[in-house]
Amino acid sequence: MASSRPLRVALLAGEASGDILGAGLMAEIRARHPDVQFIGIGGPRMIAAGLHSYFPMERLSVMGLVEVLGRLPELLARRRRLLRTLLAERPDVFIGIDAPDFNLTLELKLRRAGIKTVHYVSPSVWAWRQKRVLKIREACDLMLTLFPFEAQFYDAQQVPVRFVGHPLADSIPCEVDRLAARQQLQLPADEPVVALLPGSRGGEVAKLGELFLDAAERLRAMRPQLQFVLPCANAERRAQLESMLASRNLPLRLLDGQSHEALAACDAVLIASGTATLEALLFKRPMVVAYRLAPLTYSILRRLVKSPYVSLPNLLAERMLVPELIQEAATPDALAQSLYSLLEGGQAQTDGFEVIHRALRRDASVQAAEAVLQLIEPL
Repeated sequence: MASSRPLRVALLAGEASGDILGAGLMAEIRARHPDVQFIGIGGPRMIAAGLHSYFPMERLSVMGLVEVLGRLPELLARRRRLLRTLLAERPDVFIGIDAPDFNLTLELKLRRAGIKTVHYVSPSVWAWRQKRVLKIREACDLMLTLFPFEAQFYDAQQVPVRFVGHPLADSIPCEVDRLAARQQLQLPADEPVVALLPGSRGGEVAKLGELFLDAAERLRAMRPQLQFVLPCANAERRAQLESMLASRNLPLRLLDGQSHEALAACDAVLIASGTATLEALLFKRPMVVAYRLAPLTYSILRRLVKSPYVSLPNLLAERMLVPELIQEAATPDALAQSLYSLLEGGQAQTDGFEVIHRALRRDASVQAAEAVLQLIEPL
């Protein structure tokens, strides 16, 4: 959609994943409308794509309730200043990328002032705190979702929506070379390999690390030739896991990052519930999903969460495609037995993953850019 009218597009991303999405979206908007100016908040990828960022994205990257409370005055002040700036600049559209707690309030006030608003990446409103959809309906001219079940939810709630697909489904090939990945990681070509992914945060690894290693020991007793790989998110997680491994005799390789290489190389995955399950699905690796929370947190969430499934693969399949072992059900023996079954026959899972991958592979950045430009410049 080409036009001679200059565009001004405002975007806000609050963390690295949003920076990747924003940069891809910006490139596709510019390809269709070269006379465009990008303003707002973003990280290095968005800045490299041409964004004038009003302040560093890192000032918005806060995780954990205590940390948020400690930074709340600064976050609120930055949002007020940003709102004043955007009201003065009057962009053609504001695109909030994820970060719903920050972006939705901003979108609401901008839309009331007559500025078109788009929210890219749905919050988990379909699973819990469903009343947030009332604010979303008032705040957004358009919701862009990564998953089809999210679009179905918004359709039912009369929120304008477009399912654009997931960028990871575009970037991860439908067929991955397992042998090449093993050569890269210096793993044996002809022995079974299981990847362990107990999470990227310290609290997750504290709750799941020993459990996953116990399960690995039981699984190796059943399949003595098994090898294991465990990608570490950072140096702190590596040190945490090294201390857990010190008293064990497992044939396990700790990797620095390289989670995609580990998934490409392995035969099956034991994985914490979270976004990494989508990556395992896209690599077509049979998986068992496990998670443990503090008992009180789990008790509260059980009452709040409306979804019948915990893991993304099952939400996308709309059935129990992968085993979910949560809280007391997540025992070393149960995890090992489930993994053993998948090593023997995980084809039904991977066939399901293939269908989902192709459904999500839609050139997400292209779809998102076209939807934004159609909102700004309807035919």
